[in-house]
Amino acid sequence: MARKLFGTDGVRGEANVAPMTPDIILRLAQAAGLEFRNGHHRHVVVIGKDTRLSGYMLEPALTAGFISVGMDVILVGPLPTPAVAMLTRSLRADLGVMISASHNPYGDNGVKLFGPEGHKLSDAIEARIEKRMQNFENSDLAPAKTLGRAKRLDDAPGRYIEFIKSTFPQGLRLDGLKIVIDCAHGAAYKIAPTVLWELGAEIIPIGVHPDGCNINLDRGATSPQSMIQAVLEHKADIGIALDGDADRLAICDEKGGLVEGDQLLAMMALAWKKQGLLKGEAVVTTIMSNLGFKNLLESKGFKVIQTPVGDRYVGKAMTEGGCNMGGEPSGHIILSDYGSSGDGLVAALQILAILVRSKKPASEICRVFDPMPQLLENVTLKNPKILNTEEVQGVLKEIEKHLHKNGGEVVIRPSGTEPLVRIMVQGQDEKLLKEILRKVVEALHHADKSAS
Repeated sequence: MARKLFGTDGVRGEANVAPMTPDIILRLAQAAGLEFRNGHHRHVVVIGKDTRLSGYMLEPALTAGFISVGMDVILVGPLPTPAVAMLTRSLRADLGVMISASHNPYGDNGVKLFGPEGHKLSDAIEARIEKRMQNFENSDLAPAKTLGRAKRLDDAPGRYIEFIKSTFPQGLRLDGLKIVIDCAHGAAYKIAPTVLWELGAEIIPIGVHPDGCNINLDRGATSPQSMIQAVLEHKADIGIALDGDADRLAICDEKGGLVEGDQLLAMMALAWKKQGLLKGEAVVTTIMSNLGFKNLLESKGFKVIQTPVGDRYVGKAMTEGGCNMGGEPSGHIILSDYGSSGDGLVAALQILAILVRSKKPASEICRVFDPMPQLLENVTLKNPKILNTEEVQGVLKEIEKHLHKNGGEVVIRPSGTEPLVRIMVQGQDEKLLKEILRKVVEALHHADKSAS
């Protein structure tokens, strides 16, 4: 059964518009609860959220759904997505749920689900949950005597703060570093500044005043200009920006130069290999990574494993390959020695550890390869299925053949969260890339017009 409700990162959409309405989300909770009820023990689900206004609507809908199928609910309030994954494992819960639309504006929201080990669900499990939603019957509801209960875990933020601090290398401190930390008015608005301050840094916090409607608004990993401006204004040593649910990050150096996610991942891979911490001499990344990244690591003897776009695919490949480092150019970085999902704060501390040990400015250590030219474009199509037509596939095969001869590549994929097709071309000749990108866009528009 093909998934219709779930995208690349859970269920997402405009708040109070299908599928992000209380009735659908209640049914989602019921179906997920049934999928993860195993055995005769008291079943438990952990529910966290970011700072969106609509979280107040979706949290009780999820709670009611899980309770109605006999699951106890632990509410942890506003916390980063990786904190929910961590607490799911720590509390021996059967399921974890994060209410967030990540880097999207406040008007959107979403639901991310984690299994008992804190991993995002596979396509197959998500398909089974959708099937349960379609086939749900009143007989699936728990009898009155076995209904679940709900309670709040007041010390959840403190548990996560201590966990995050434990991932920083023993014996190191951040004393003497001035750090701008941008929390995007999101889930880490209290936690991130606390962690950095307690480790010794002088902090300049921004994006720490959520009002329910300002999450990611001109702040955070996808709007790094505010971080850059603050770094330059305060003469900080480095800037760190998290997104709304703090599972990804952006970094800028002391000169205000933005550092791409591929650079951060390569920098950490080289450092971990030198320290003997990297497992399997391998790094997992996605098909969107820069060819300069791949060429550098392979020249150093690393194996580079590529997956489809989505941090859950990266995590799955890491588990299968016995790797402990993976990530995406967007700044999702998974370090499985410390957690099962992307964690912006954990990644930030590893980068800060490299900075402290090097005793050099961030601008000197945060760029370890020369990126190849890379062009990106989003194309809105009435019928994204045209990607599979003979006309489009024929054009793509010719383009791929031509690019490969010139040391480049093209990636075309439908967005999992928006009605878009995303195109990426990269290689050494930027003039050639522009011409190829134009041909791809023209072919897509022509096929879309013919199909409508």
